[in-house]
Amino acid sequence: MGVNLSEIVKGEEIELNFLKNKIIALDAMNAMYQFLSSIRQKDGKPLIDSKGRITSHLSGLFYRSINLLENGIKPVYVFDGKPPKLKQRIIEERKKLREEAEREWLKALEEGDLDKARSYAMRAVKVDSEMIEQAKKLLEYMGIPYVQAPSEGEAQAAYMARKGDVYAAASQDYDSLLFGAPRLIRNLTIVGRRKLPRKNVYVEIKPEIIILENLLKKLKINREQLIDIAILIGTDYNPEGVRGIGIRKALELIRKYKSIEEIVRRNVVRINFPYDEIKELFLNPNVTDDYKISFPGFDKDKIIKLLCEEHDFSLDRVENALKRLEASYPSKKQKSLDLWFK
Repeated sequence: MGVNLSEIVKGEEIELNFLKNKIIALDAMNAMYQFLSSIRQKDGKPLIDSKGRITSHLSGLFYRSINLLENGIKPVYVFDGKPPKLKQRIIEERKKLREEAEREWLKALEEGDLDKARSYAMRAVKVDSEMIEQAKKLLEYMGIPYVQAPSEGEAQAAYMARKGDVYAAASQDYDSLLFGAPRLIRNLTIVGRRKLPRKNVYVEIKPEIIILENLLKKLKINREQLIDIAILIGTDYNPEGVRGIGIRKALELIRKYKSIEEIVRRNVVRINFPYDEIKELFLNPNVTDDYKISFPGFDKDKIIKLLCEEHDFSLDRVENALKRLEASYPSKKQKSLDLWFK
């Protein structure tokens, strides 16, 4: 979920071809939750194979990654590692919310309300370790690189973008900006026509870009101050934030007092959580340089075995998709990835 900065952070809509010839680090968990949430049957049930194993995440990862490659975008998926201790509370809260949503989903199914059932099913999404390993295996067979972060995937993706190893970080969450991503791409894995929940209305979703430098200039603050604003209104490490402080008030306070430390020193508001530790998590997150971005080629036979033989995907559909993958895969003649940043 991350911090909600939508009221003061507005992205600029772009076309997919704007990202052509660029490497993008995608928040893998964020993408998998989107796939599991959106790729469902009418009653909200996810796609499953003959053994009852969920396959929505594999479907999304396979077909939408190919779509990105067809548009000249080179995806690198970044997986979460061990979450910081301060995140444990929000993890438990989300678990309870998912369990409650699952109960409501089953109740709606019994009542025959499919729209309501699908709505609750989308909130009941959960990702387990087996799904993550399946996803990594599929990416390996597709020749698409992935990075295992030591902690927060968004922090790792932001770090890779700051280093210049990728053009941008891609996530629905704004935390990437707090971690210092110079560019954040939103909506990348949900591009296209989407039905609004519980409405017979479709909207066209386009990717959008947020450039951190431009955002900070517009708000007349620096990155540390943006982090301070986020802490005041609530992050994954302090969900409630400071009582009575909304985002506009937080922006006003930070502009006036310059820092959360000064706000505390002057006793403007009372803060009963370790804001200094939270700030440090954003400024100096646990990241790694132990990764390699390359596109070594894909293995058709292994992909077919995994998707069709193990998980009952349609052979015709997979073979057609593999033709698209072959046509769009980075040329083996390419000697350097530098050209992806032109």
